[in-house]
Amino acid sequence: MLSYRHSFHAGNHADVLKHLVLMLIIENLKQKDKGFYYLDTHAGVGRYRLFSNESEKTGEYKEGIAKLWEQKNMPTVVADYVKLIKKLNYGGKELRYYAGSPLIAAMLLRPQDRALLTELHPTDYPLLRNNFKQFDNILTKRDDGFQQLKATLPPKERRGLILIDPPYELKEDYELVIKAIEEGYKRFATGVYAIWYPVVLRQQTKRMINALKNTGIRKILQIELAVRPDSEQRGMTASGMIVINPPWVLEKQMNEILPYLHRTLVPEAIGGWSVKWIVSE
Repeated sequence: MLSYRHSFHAGNHADVLKHLVLMLIIENLKQKDKGFYYLDTHAGVGRYRLFSNESEKTGEYKEGIAKLWEQKNMPTVVADYVKLIKKLNYGGKELRYYAGSPLIAAMLLRPQDRALLTELHPTDYPLLRNNFKQFDNILTKRDDGFQQLKATLPPKERRGLILIDPPYELKEDYELVIKAIEEGYKRFATGVYAIWYPVVLRQQTKRMINALKNTGIRKILQIELAVRPDSEQRGMTASGMIVINPPWVLEKQMNEILPYLHRTLVPEAIGGWSVKWIVSE
């Protein structure tokens, strides 16, 4: 089943959270001169037009990046993220495009860093390939992203970030995330693994977190931003990032910026945010 298209959701509150975490991890990896490997398992097309039929149909970006676009006196980290998106929009005159995680990474990678972007969707993959053909250090591949943890780890650099961001169209996706993490960690225990997840039904999220606990893996940080209270109704109320082997500063950074994000993106003061260890050292 390959019906999910991220173009309907690009730039929403979940993307804001995901891409802030991604940016902070990459900037931390760049503190060492030695190159690193970046794997994006579910890359999408990498770049999205916000005035497309898909984006306009849902208008989700209006509750995400659009709320940050004209803000003043943002926390430095948030300002750096918005600056990246403005760079994609010809200096920020008008918000017309949004960067997917592959393009966020591409704008931050150095020549010594290397990336593999995988996408299985038959319509999205040609767009992804075309969007990244000018990058010498980025390879695109039409393949099952989960399999790449088994196929490409450990990387030759022995340093790396793996972003796992499936659509969760099927309940099996939650189980596949756990299996992929176990496979990857077995081969590359020192890598940073960043897993995005939606909160649609809280029990489903709890089951995935419990399964992660049961893997025996240590150093697992959970970061979550909720825009509505948990509900049994259809629709995403929150999203989060689970980071294995997070940079030591990430917990502090997210504790500093999440109150601002929640206040700005959710002015009704509903929902909430949290940063906590699923498993400590």
